[in-house]
Amino acid sequence: MNIPTVNNLKRVVIIGAGFAGLQVAKKLKRDKFQVVLIDKNNYHTFQPLLYQVATAGLEPDSIAHSIRTIIKKTKNFFFRLAHVHYINTEKQKIYTNVGCLFYDYLIMATGSVTNYFGNKNIEHFALPMKSIPEALNLRSLILQDFESALLTKDYKERERLMTFVIVGGGPTGVELAGALAEMKKYVLPNDYPDLDIKRMNIHLLQATSRLLDGMSETSAKQAFKNLKELGVNIWLDCLVKDYNGKIVFIDKNKNIESANVIWAAGVKGAMIKGFLKEDMEGKRILVDNYLKTLRYKNIFAIGDIAYMIKNKSYPNGHPMMAQPAIQQGNYLADNFNFFLEKKQIKPFRYKNLGTMATIGRNKAVCDFPCFKLKGFLAWIVWMFVHLVSLVGFRNRVIALMNWVIQYFHYNKSVRLIIRPFHRKKINQK
Repeated sequence: MNIPTVNNLKRVVIIGAGFAGLQVAKKLKRDKFQVVLIDKNNYHTFQPLLYQVATAGLEPDSIAHSIRTIIKKTKNFFFRLAHVHYINTEKQKIYTNVGCLFYDYLIMATGSVTNYFGNKNIEHFALPMKSIPEALNLRSLILQDFESALLTKDYKERERLMTFVIVGGGPTGVELAGALAEMKKYVLPNDYPDLDIKRMNIHLLQATSRLLDGMSETSAKQAFKNLKELGVNIWLDCLVKDYNGKIVFIDKNKNIESANVIWAAGVKGAMIKGFLKEDMEGKRILVDNYLKTLRYKNIFAIGDIAYMIKNKSYPNGHPMMAQPAIQQGNYLADNFNFFLEKKQIKPFRYKNLGTMATIGRNKAVCDFPCFKLKGFLAWIVWMFVHLVSLVGFRNRVIALMNWVIQYFHYNKSVRLIIRPFHRKKINQK
């Protein structure tokens, strides 16, 4: 990897430049550590706004920022664009597509990937939304389907092309359903005047008895009400059994014909080969209260990939969201620095700053530790928090300008099929 060895510096290798990994990479002291950050992309993605890229609300580069720009002019820091295939915990080496590398300390910050719960058909035909390329695929698919609906003479095929099924009623599913509903109401009738847009159907399927499981009952009810007002069909206690590219098979002997299934029903840790089964819990790495793995003294895990044991507040691990990842990244960097300065190290404690979800124009819900918000004020708070959290001044300006224009003109200006999405073929057997 062309990374020099410095005798008096310990090498810290960080795998993953998400919210957690980036915090560690920025805060570690360079006069004490050589920091090597490895990621399969050369940019950091602000994942909470991926759904806006998918629904043509934002350009993809407004929620991405170059890693080399974020951490620049820094001595003893190296970034490598690579895919990590295997970790040899005994030899303390990682193996990638561009070579192998020795580490003194390893920090696993690989994040999460879409969880299809073992259903190969759904994995094959449904669309995930965990990365910018996947969000662009979804944007292209949405626009292509309306172009195809204009051309087909088959009434059922037109219905399938104009029916969207979102599986998963968490924040991602709720926000995506709201964005599609607003496209149906304000944008698509102008773009496709020769199509009966009223025939477009949006279905939101949730396996449990309520939306937004991680938020309060009040917020869940408000989200349900807002989505209903926007014309979204909500299915609760609805377990998806299968999908063959044309028909969604549902638990209660009910089916939905759709060419578009968006899978937002869950995530799992993005594991890398090299760990034992005993080191993991449900595709997440077991860690102690100091985010150190239980078996390896020099390997740590943070963010979505980490599963902290013996935590009374979060017995099933911390939520796989941005805030825990950011806090764990900051905490671990401080611990490394405190260790060198011989300061006392305290166990990690997650401070829940609140959760929020937007349903559409002037509609959002926010749960904070001491109070709850809904409606226009919650929407303003949601916009402010996400705007401030974006990396880079340019990204904040672009996002703000897009939101202001869309607010007054109902115009999602990036409805572009830059790269056509090619559907996976359906097995006719």
